[in-house]
Amino acid sequence: MPTWPETVDVSRETRERLDIYADLLRKWNPRINLVSPRDMDRLWERHILDSLQLLPLIQGRERFIDMGSGGGFPGVVVGIAAGIPGTLIEADQRKAAFLREAARLTGARLTVVSARLEQVDVPAAPLVTARALAPLGRLLEWARPLLEPDGVAVFLKGQQAGEEIRDAERSWTMDIRSYPSLTAHDGVVLEVSNFHRVEKS
Repeated sequence: MPTWPETVDVSRETRERLDIYADLLRKWNPRINLVSPRDMDRLWERHILDSLQLLPLIQGRERFIDMGSGGGFPGVVVGIAAGIPGTLIEADQRKAAFLREAARLTGARLTVVSARLEQVDVPAAPLVTARALAPLGRLLEWARPLLEPDGVAVFLKGQQAGEEIRDAERSWTMDIRSYPSLTAHDGVVLEVSNFHRVEKS
């Protein structure tokens, strides 16, 4: 079980690459609306640190898939900070173009696939991530074919997490751990493994 941090420290090089990414996001955001304009002044705390807190759960994983990457949270941040290859899945062509440019400028080893999650065809990975995308049950449905048999899914969740877990347990069996968010008093990080659909009797 990982030690959950009180904060997240990164190297100077990583910080510089994250700053490049943040600057690019500020440049593109007025045209594409990658994050809420009211969050731009709190970009590091609200979005980047929120994504960085996944690092303890990523240790030992050789690559990952990020579902519904949007503006790059957590996918681009994880790719930069963890230094592992990743596949970012984003259906919106304009957001996919932004993600490719972010990967190019930061040197992150990321492949961007512009496709719907229901239709995507990529090799399974040992780690699947997502943030602010869908209820837990739907996330498990999308993640199952993308995850290697002994893999782990890590989801950033808000105040509805408890209700989402209860709803998901009607259709799924799973091992699940919950960690308190560093950036939101009512947020959690869910680590889910060994999840399978409940067979109908």
